[in-house]
This record gives sequence, C-alpha cells and structure tokens, in this order.
Amino acid sequence: MIIKPSTTNYDEIAKLCRSTGKPVYLTKNGEADLVVMDVESFTRQEKMLKLWEELLSTEKDRQAGRAGYTPDEVEDYLDGIIAALE
Repeated sequence: MIIKPSTTNYDEIAKLCRSTGKPVYLTKNGEADLVVMDVESFTRQEKMLKLWEELLSTEKDRQAGRAGYTPDEVEDYLDGIIAALE
C-alpha cells in the first residue's frame, strides 16, 4: 500500500501510480481522503470486476439449476435471426 499526504506534488503522484501500477492513498490531516490510480490500471481493474460479476452470476444460475445455452443452440438462434433479416 502506498500512502502519501495530499500535499504531494501531482507529477510525483502520477509518476508513482504509473511506475507501480498500484493505487496511491492520499491523506489529509493524517486521515485517509482519496485513492488515485493511473487510467490503465483502473481500466484493467474495472474489466476484472465486470468479469467476476459475470462469472458469479453464471455460477449462481448454475447452482439454481437454470440451464444455459450450448454454443450450437446460440449459433442456430443467430442463424435464424440472420435468415429472417435477409
């Protein structure tokens, strides 16, 4: 965990975020105030969270006995839609 006072220079914080790929926790008067991270790391984290949400949802459906679709069923369904549009 990287902790810096909020009075730290912006360029120093940005460089630290980019070089480590880790969030920097900023404090104000000794108390946690903000968390800053570079855009690339943030985007990667957001994608991972979305993937975990989708996996969790799929696992809950599986445990509840809800059936999914096979790849062949999806292909047939999409073929039907395409044929209807032609």
